[in-house]
Amino acid sequence: MPRLLRSLPTYRKHRASGQAIVTLSGKDFYLGPHGTKTSRLEYDRHVAEWLARGRRPLDSSGDTPETSNVELIVAYKRFAEGYYRKDGKVTNEVTAILSAAKFVKQLYGRESASSFGPLKLQAVQQSMLRAGWCRKNINKQIGRIVRMFGWGVSQELVKPEVAQALREVKGLHKGRTEARETAPVMPVEESVVNSTLEHLPPIVADMVRLQRLTGCRPEEVCSVRPCDVDTSNPVWAYRPQSHKTQHHGRERVIFIGPKGQDVLRPYLLRAKTSFCFCPSEGEKKRRTKEHEERRTPLSYGNRPGTNRKDDPQWKAGARYTTASYRRAIHRGCELAFGLSEDLRLIPKALPADEKARRRKLANEWRAEHTWHPNQLRHSAATEIRKRFGLEAAQVTLGHAAADVTQVYAERDLEKAAAVMAQVG
Repeated sequence: MPRLLRSLPTYRKHRASGQAIVTLSGKDFYLGPHGTKTSRLEYDRHVAEWLARGRRPLDSSGDTPETSNVELIVAYKRFAEGYYRKDGKVTNEVTAILSAAKFVKQLYGRESASSFGPLKLQAVQQSMLRAGWCRKNINKQIGRIVRMFGWGVSQELVKPEVAQALREVKGLHKGRTEARETAPVMPVEESVVNSTLEHLPPIVADMVRLQRLTGCRPEEVCSVRPCDVDTSNPVWAYRPQSHKTQHHGRERVIFIGPKGQDVLRPYLLRAKTSFCFCPSEGEKKRRTKEHEERRTPLSYGNRPGTNRKDDPQWKAGARYTTASYRRAIHRGCELAFGLSEDLRLIPKALPADEKARRRKLANEWRAEHTWHPNQLRHSAATEIRKRFGLEAAQVTLGHAAADVTQVYAERDLEKAAAVMAQVG
């Protein structure tokens, strides 16, 4: 008999006894006289509990059978895909959860979830450390695993004492573990940004200028549409259709002053619901410029619009994503600061060990010479805090608490130096 995945088991009559009956996971439950209100309520109760268990059956004692760690991971994945959504799409949180759960599955997948304790969680922690993960990421992933077992308790898949015991496992502390530390995200120097702008596509360069002036998030600058920008006041107000903290019920308003207006104004002359910064427009301008600079006569080679594939492997889209925006900036950094051609374009025909060596050198160069869009937000926050104070930086960046803003806005050490010059 096929398993019911969407529809519900039917309320039906048991002819021999005259009672109502429902079959859940192959087991019959008698509900009382057929057609009565009491039997209907019993049907609703049994089906609701069965759905809450994830359509799992009861054993002979009336309890839910023990859940293995793999079964818990599968059930939690199903829950997470329905819960962690934004604009109808699954967020990256689900990918992070599965990345953490992978270690639990590898080490203790077949074991009962109710037998998973602090020592096993610490073994998972050590496995993440051996995999080369940084300390902060390990702590975040351990927290996701603890939340998964806590959810299992709420669904009666795991014994209550398991989640409580797992919460006693402390995170890794700086300087007291072998886990590597990552450098904090720092503001990017104005001179570095200006040098990069010269090597960026015009649209990406304007995105960088707008983000630097407003301190908005990379996703927010990628999502600007004319219909989201209120231009009725001297200071424009941009309200993103979607933003990071919208699930908390918070409104996000990004104010755009005269300098930012000069950058954004030409991009507002389009359909109200289309994205202002469109990669396909940038690609069209690039091809037009190449055609204007062409030296080969049109009677030789390809004319514009010819030699096009029906289904090309890559095609410019209607908007930038945070990933494509970041990659464009990195390519500009490579051109601006001189990444050698043999490291930037590694031939496929090279031996595997040589390709690995070149990739390592290229990654080391990029780690030292490239910057990413989030650093622009840090730069804006630091400047605003320096000129107008912490509260001004907080409201501009859209943070609910000032302690979050302090992560973005570096302290003004010049003030401390000036104080010590007077009193020290």
